[in-house]
Amino acid sequence: MKKYVCEILGTFTLVFIGCGAAALGGDILGQLGIGFAFGSAIVAMAYAIGPISGCHVNPAASIGMFVAGRMNFRELIAYIISQSLGAFIAAAILAMIAQGRIVGYDVTVIGLGQNGWGAGYLGGYKVIASILFELVASFIFITVILQSTRDEVPKQFAGLAIGITLAALVAFGFQITGTSVNPARSLGPALIVGGKALSQVWMFLIVPSLGGVLAGMFSRYINSAESGAI
Repeated sequence: MKKYVCEILGTFTLVFIGCGAAALGGDILGQLGIGFAFGSAIVAMAYAIGPISGCHVNPAASIGMFVAGRMNFRELIAYIISQSLGAFIAAAILAMIAQGRIVGYDVTVIGLGQNGWGAGYLGGYKVIASILFELVASFIFITVILQSTRDEVPKQFAGLAIGITLAALVAFGFQITGTSVNPARSLGPALIVGGKALSQVWMFLIVPSLGGVLAGMFSRYINSAESGAI
């Protein structure tokens, strides 16, 4: 049970800090600042809850772990539920904070750092470009998570590697999709904002998860006993 509580807290922190930076401070922070916020949240949680739950805080990461043979199906489902719950709670509290502005704050108009694509969303990228970015970015991100947390690898710097990778992906892809690479990070804000964010969330549930599957297969392949060293 402690693992699932930690996954709730970890995903809550990621969404609260990352989406909070995007929604309430995006104009001041810019893409690099938003990327730093997401990355820093991951680094902090990696060292805070990593020894207990592994700090997946991402259904795509858990799916990658499952495909790589590093967790069972029952654990996978419990992790995904915990992560989704943490993201939803964070988005709900973030909405309450945002609506506390004296000048007002309409979450259905300004949003909560939700993901999306198309006309009227940040850079205005088409759905095919958005899918391609999320697939490649998720594969890269989950591969870094899987490979940096292997037993054979020193784990002292795993949190930094994962956090830096996420920060770089957010800085690169924020104008394309807002950078999801994490179904829970997308689902929480979409459930609160509704409208277009909710109608587009399917892509951010499916594509990053597929990226996690591919990363899990890749990790399993390159770490198999049959893979000989050159």
